[in-house]
Amino acid sequence: MANIEDHVVAEVKNDQIQRKPRILCLHGFRTSAAILKKLILRWPENVLDKLDVDFLDAPYPAQDKSAVEGIFDPPFFEWFQSDKSYTECYNFEECLEYLEDYMIKHGPFDGVLGFSQGGVLAAAFPGIQRDGVALTKVPKIKFVIILSGAKFGGGILIGIPKLAEKAFSIPLECPSLHFIGEADFLKEEGIALLSSFVDPMVIYYPEGHTVPKLEKEGEETMLSFIDKIQELL
Repeated sequence: MANIEDHVVAEVKNDQIQRKPRILCLHGFRTSAAILKKLILRWPENVLDKLDVDFLDAPYPAQDKSAVEGIFDPPFFEWFQSDKSYTECYNFEECLEYLEDYMIKHGPFDGVLGFSQGGVLAAAFPGIQRDGVALTKVPKIKFVIILSGAKFGGGILIGIPKLAEKAFSIPLECPSLHFIGEADFLKEEGIALLSSFVDPMVIYYPEGHTVPKLEKEGEETMLSFIDKIQELL
């Protein structure tokens, strides 16, 4: 009998180990889910095979010309809006409601991945949920992956939406992986964001504001991070 019970327990543990982390992926400013998916799917198969990724379009059509126009096909979207000086943010609460509704219908999600404007959102998720000011109807995310990200109140995003006012008031214990490009105009913002997380992991890459392919060192860091978050599932 003991051998049968041990076998059952072993099978259950094996199933738990094999479950892939479900990740909600948030694209960049005035791009789209299809664009981010195309870029992410360039990553090595041994990384992608360990992830269950879901790509979502932002709720608002791009209000102006996209930087990727002519490179990728439209339509293009944005998660929230700002004035030209980036001191005022608009539709942020509505954006979070949109995300929460999607997470309720298509989740649960273990983590969030975000690039650029999507990375700003992803970075704020843990603090917003910790403070209970939004995203309260869905389970707390277990980790974030931030590519070319920044935080509200930084050098480029001066304005801070009310719901994110205290998101970075204390270091976040949520496991995080940060991609920082050496030629990225948001490089300094991305480096400054690291101090908002406890024990962040970082992948540096030589390119600018883009989703990079994973070279050997980055691939190893990514696989190490996946091993780390696998223990949280």
